[in-house]
Amino acid sequence: RCENLVEIHSQLQQQVMAASTELGPDLLSRLLERFNEVLSSLVKSSFLVEKQPPQVLKTQTKFQASVRFLLGPQLLKAAPKPYMVRADMVTEKQARELELSNYSNTLSESTGEILHNTVALETNPTSGTCCANFKNVLLKKIKRCERKGSESVTEEKCAVLFSTNVTLTPNNISIHLQVLSLPIVVIVHGNQDNNAKATVLWDNAFSDIERVPFVVAERVPWEKMCDTLNLKFMAEVQTTKGLLKDHYFFLAQKIFNDYSASPEDFQSRHVSWAQFNKEILPGRGFTFWQWFDGVLDLTKRCLKSYWSDRLIMGFISKQYVCKQLSMEPDGTFLLRFSDSEIGGVTIAYVIRGKDGSSQVENIQPFSAKDLSIRSLGDRIRDLGQLRNLYPNIPKDKAFGSHYNKEQTGKD
Repeated sequence: RCENLVEIHSQLQQQVMAASTELGPDLLSRLLERFNEVLSSLVKSSFLVEKQPPQVLKTQTKFQASVRFLLGPQLLKAAPKPYMVRADMVTEKQARELELSNYSNTLSESTGEILHNTVALETNPTSGTCCANFKNVLLKKIKRCERKGSESVTEEKCAVLFSTNVTLTPNNISIHLQVLSLPIVVIVHGNQDNNAKATVLWDNAFSDIERVPFVVAERVPWEKMCDTLNLKFMAEVQTTKGLLKDHYFFLAQKIFNDYSASPEDFQSRHVSWAQFNKEILPGRGFTFWQWFDGVLDLTKRCLKSYWSDRLIMGFISKQYVCKQLSMEPDGTFLLRFSDSEIGGVTIAYVIRGKDGSSQVENIQPFSAKDLSIRSLGDRIRDLGQLRNLYPNIPKDKAFGSHYNKEQTGKD
């Protein structure tokens, strides 16, 4: 524990002072200076961000954050008044300079204007904690940096720097405490949210713990990307049913635009940031992430229970659907996420003619707005041409628990 280390430091210092005559003035001075350096390093490392600011932060929107000083209850007991903690926006370049100086430099200029950015560092006797809670902070405006090449504003990372000066008794050592938040992407409009989330997801998933702020790899193994997409999907949708091997195969075909490779071929590949959220998918007007995030949003809002019951195949190509359904009895159907629209789910079903020929039809995709008017289960019940969920489950058995009781009478 930090408190124990401070006590050990104090005891060692007392022992050195007791032997000051034997040590001589030069050695005593060097030892005391070294003790102060060690104490300063320990104290600085105990200043932490407890509640991170939102990593996608919109200007003119209030947010909350808190920092905690682990050694505060022990070291600041005799302070005549609370110390104040300040929050400032810093650019990636400023964060890098602070890191390189081992946080010994102080911030010269804030990169944005934050309102209500100074809060007292208070000790709570009940919990024994020492925290500064920022409850109504508001980023009024942001000063943009010069960007590299084709970099967009939603690829620009900054952070909140929390800082304060404390004086430790009995030696009156003044220490400047500062700590950086996780990387933040600042947006000014809601339509930037999607791309900002992509930057944050890539940084959180693929950056090293020990790094120069906020350097992250441009290319990552496809297997790592699969793990990231799966964790993101389960967390956003709040489901225990994650993505399957067949889903990963479809997603790989989509992001690499390669429909001839085998699942094993994709395992050794690397995917780039550009493929993830800069390059437009062939024949579409959106990137891979924009499409995937649309699926996330739709599933979270309207399809959680259907997905968790494994009633939605979801991540599957139209070509594969045709191949599978063309061999099935009339009225066999399955559900897949739309390729052509962001945030759509479509129903594919087979019609079999009297001569035995088959034709696979795809119903116009349903959006979240459509499904908020009438649920997916009720729409499936409405469609008489749908009989069995692929491979062979009667639709009332598969979706019966998702049907709503129909209102009758005057209503």
